[in-house]
Amino acid sequence: MARILGIEIPNEKRIEASLPYMFGIGPSTAAKILEHAGIDPNIRTGQLSEDQLVRIAQVIQTEKIIVEGDLRRERQAQLKRLSSINCYRGIRHRRGLPVRGQRTRTNSRTRKGKKKTVGVKK
Repeated sequence: MARILGIEIPNEKRIEASLPYMFGIGPSTAAKILEHAGIDPNIRTGQLSEDQLVRIAQVIQTEKIIVEGDLRRERQAQLKRLSSINCYRGIRHRRGLPVRGQRTRTNSRTRKGKKKTVGVKK
């Protein structure tokens, strides 16, 4: 497994397909990184030299692409801010309900969890 910025990516895949294993890098960002670094996207990760891995890491840092722990912390802080100012989205996040306007009378089982049946009392 090759290591870039402390994150292990698979050796047997093409570098273009193994860069998105890093949180915060998708397919299009991976293509841009490889273009800036001047590396063939079809080469396997295991065949990369140490110099090429360093160039990829330098491009990620110079382009100011936020990855892994920093990105997770930033997203968590954004959710915490929404929740603290009591905006609609923050309240929905707090209650574990859909945030982006989806219906909840039916559906939304992913956000709400397993169905809880409410019985009728006599």
